[in-house]
Amino acid sequence: MVPPPPASHQPAGRKKSGSLSSAPHGSRPDQVYARLRDLIVQGSLAPGSRIVETEIADRLGVSRTPVREALQRLQQEGFVMGAPGAQQSRLTVAPLTQDDVHELLDVVGALEGVGARRSALLDPADRKALARELRALNQEFARAGRATPVDHGRLYEADERLHRRIVQAGVGPRLLALHDAVKPQAERYIRMYISMLTGDIKSSADEHDAMIDSIEEGRASDAQHAVELNWGHAAERLSKVIAVAGERGSW
Repeated sequence: MVPPPPASHQPAGRKKSGSLSSAPHGSRPDQVYARLRDLIVQGSLAPGSRIVETEIADRLGVSRTPVREALQRLQQEGFVMGAPGAQQSRLTVAPLTQDDVHELLDVVGALEGVGARRSALLDPADRKALARELRALNQEFARAGRATPVDHGRLYEADERLHRRIVQAGVGPRLLALHDAVKPQAERYIRMYISMLTGDIKSSADEHDAMIDSIEEGRASDAQHAVELNWGHAAERLSKVIAVAGERGSW
């Protein structure tokens, strides 16, 4: 897992670290949602851990109302869950399981596959420019994987930027919104298990090359299939790692 950056020092008399009182943009529930999602994705709120509204409200320096609204949204998106019939105060951070990773990465692959297909239908000059960007990101990804020790943070960021660029180039706001909602859930898995995934970097880089070639050459169906295949293989790799390392938060 890539740990979150340390909180900056706060002089005495200010709100505690993590407070949202000085956040300049967005409604309070949106700010709470974004902060909680970051804490879950980064592993600061661990899989399976209990979510207590009062503790979250105190930690973020807000009332329980925006926390409750944010938790409702996080539950709808699958970041938190509760037992059937339980009160919202009994919510827990969703576990990381083998079954879930296959479903989740299939969804991400389907969304990004649409982006790749549409990217391959761009004008030839735009496709060439996009492919140049993507190749640079894939080279950065491969370099990070060859580093000693492997730079997990740089590795993840290069991979994330490559996939995101494909989506941004090819789709509109609706699919981007869906991608924004689902992709961070995949990030939870990758960040938690990334240190055990670095043995297949060359295979991943080769799969990226196939995606990029298809986009540059305008082969829309091949581009879509290549992205879906890349995510399918990622699900298989993660599933094998989870089988060894164990599911997180499901006990």
